[in-house]
Amino acid sequence: MIEHMEVKDRMSVLELIEQMGGSGVLGAGRMYHATKLLAEVLEDKDTTVFMSIAGPMVPGGLRKIIKDMINNGMIDVLITSGANITHDLLEAFGGRHYKGLKNNDETLCKQGIGRIGDIYTKSEDFQIFEQKITQILTQIAEKDKYLNIREFLTKIGNSINDKNSILQTASKKNIPIYSPGLIDSMLGLQLWMFTQDNKLHLDASGDMSELSDIVFNSKKVATIILGGGLPKHYALASNLLKGGVDAAIQITMDRGETGSLSGAPLEEAKSWSKAKADSNLITVIGDATIIFPLMLAGAKEINTQKIKDKTAQKELK
Repeated sequence: MIEHMEVKDRMSVLELIEQMGGSGVLGAGRMYHATKLLAEVLEDKDTTVFMSIAGPMVPGGLRKIIKDMINNGMIDVLITSGANITHDLLEAFGGRHYKGLKNNDETLCKQGIGRIGDIYTKSEDFQIFEQKITQILTQIAEKDKYLNIREFLTKIGNSINDKNSILQTASKKNIPIYSPGLIDSMLGLQLWMFTQDNKLHLDASGDMSELSDIVFNSKKVATIILGGGLPKHYALASNLLKGGVDAAIQITMDRGETGSLSGAPLEEAKSWSKAKADSNLITVIGDATIIFPLMLAGAKEINTQKIKDKTAQKELK
């Protein structure tokens, strides 16, 4: 029976999500079950956690959340679009993402401002990005001529100085970042321009060797999928040779009627052995910049409460 939700004064995030669980249906029910699954995945030491991010997750405000998850050991593998790497580097080099501009797009172009929805970037920040990344590429090419994409991103992460950077944190924590569509980004464009006069080659297939080793050495694999696109498929397909992932949470606004990968229900992955037949799969429809912070806060509260309960039980004994 559906229990109607109630919002009380000074509710915690978990208390609100538990109210959604009392309802148990539609988006509220999915939010509750996804939060519970996320808590289980993050707590299970036998589960290797893949996270894939597509869409403007870094410019959309999730940069520090993803960085903190890496720093706190919540993510074992990050798979991302080249754009999110570019925007992480943009901020690492002193640039920013802006809000509140209301001019039309033709005027924005004349002002040297680019728009991602209601997020804005300045061309002057990208000019600094171009200068800084060229310096880093030059330093890399002096020592290495052939790298896979993960090695390339690790070297970039080791070359920057920003404690809030996803790349720097991942490099320090030895967490691999894979970006199969790297060339389709401003970083990829700068890389192509650099290689017109310098020798530096990236081996995309080399990443698959590393990923397959991670998968085969993992007891279980769970994926957290924010958005869709190539990162989503790469996270799932890399697990195909071992029969698929054991669990997955997907947050997307894409639809499945056209057969797109981004909008495909996770259950479809079972037909390709990208998800195991008995895997736990939950899709939440909505904006990941809203849903995921709430979900993560709820999951952390669940796991914190479990630790408190275990401590209390030990004290009673």
